[in-house]
Amino acid sequence: MTFFRNLAILSCLYFLVSACKTDNREIADVSSVEMDISYENLDQELLNSKSVKDVQSFLNQHNYLKTQYFADGQTDTSRLAEQLFGIIQNPGFQDFSTQVDSIIGDRKSQIIEPLQDALKRVKLIYPDFKAPEIKFIKTGFTGSDLYVSDSLIIVGLDFFAGPKAYFRPNVFDYQLRKYQKEYIVPSIVFYLSNQYNQLETDPTLLSEMIGYGKGYAFVKQIMPQEPDSLVFGLSAENLQRTYNSQQDIWAYFMTNKLLYEKNELKKQKYIGERPYTTEIGDKVPGGIAKWLGWRIVELYLKENPDVTLAELMKNGNSTLILQESGYKGQKDEE
Repeated sequence: MTFFRNLAILSCLYFLVSACKTDNREIADVSSVEMDISYENLDQELLNSKSVKDVQSFLNQHNYLKTQYFADGQTDTSRLAEQLFGIIQNPGFQDFSTQVDSIIGDRKSQIIEPLQDALKRVKLIYPDFKAPEIKFIKTGFTGSDLYVSDSLIIVGLDFFAGPKAYFRPNVFDYQLRKYQKEYIVPSIVFYLSNQYNQLETDPTLLSEMIGYGKGYAFVKQIMPQEPDSLVFGLSAENLQRTYNSQQDIWAYFMTNKLLYEKNELKKQKYIGERPYTTEIGDKVPGGIAKWLGWRIVELYLKENPDVTLAELMKNGNSTLILQESGYKGQKDEE
């Protein structure tokens, strides 16, 4: 199973029981963990370009941008330098760029330091972990919102300026909630969980559900104080309604024998990003199977308190995780 590279493609940060509660696990002391993060403000370098030739030189110097950051876009890479120069020369973009800087604030304190704290926890669990290089850029939504690999992270800051920005990403209204600066760090941590998340080679809907659930568990343990509203990206009301309705939602999955479904079109009805899962009801959020996956993993960890995060991520047996969770649509005990 392949997870995300772009938030607009994937509803990667969607659901949990409460929009404001935080994880009650003991917070690890990371003060002794050495972790230096290298970051670079590519947007400032790009904005200093005075000609198409300068932009081309910039792209040649940072050739990973074409093959990685711009790879999923609609841009003709043979004309990328010309297009980018046109964007950065536009007075509207220049004003927008200044506004984005004002909204994001100091990048070190707002993004790098919280990310550094999170990555120190990753290193506590995985001693061989090395922090990726971080690159910041603004391209008028020409590239991706986020590109994340185990060695490189590129943040398209213009995507995350939020509702007060002059311009917003060209996505559906229900997706815009995630495009605010507070979502950058938890999104990155979720993406990084991919390299540790062992998945089944012949994915059923259940195995994909558990895969996402394990990714959410990763974020919750790496960022234990992060509010669920930022980790999962839905309103408190929507989350609470989903939590209260989970017995009916689970019954729908059981009645329709969905857990071991392998048909991709059918799976996407419950995994893919949509405003609602209309097959179940117009109050049920899209991607509801991911939420169920989280609930299964959450209860699995409660029933197996000695299981470490590393052990969870290595466990690719989704059926076993479901069985040992004891989940049958029930709420937590009061």
